[in-house]
Amino acid sequence: MKPIRLSRHAQGYLTKRGFTEAEVQQTIRGAPWHPADWGENRMEASMEFHCAAIWNGRFYTAKKVRPIFVELELEIVVVTVYTYYY
Repeated sequence: MKPIRLSRHAQGYLTKRGFTEAEVQQTIRGAPWHPADWGENRMEASMEFHCAAIWNGRFYTAKKVRPIFVELELEIVVVTVYTYYY
């Protein structure tokens, strides 16, 4: 199993977008991969999580975490992560 590493860009959005490294890893390891809409060799996966929390002043019961990543020979590098609350 290859290690998963968040790029500096992705790390910078941990608190801004409200996801955790554990959620990103769970998504990449447990959800189907699809080619991302942009970037050569980039893949994406998405997974829904129960959150029941206030985010930006509103209460949400679920969020979707969608990492964009590249699979290299020795590791998986997460380029960015999108988070959707609903």
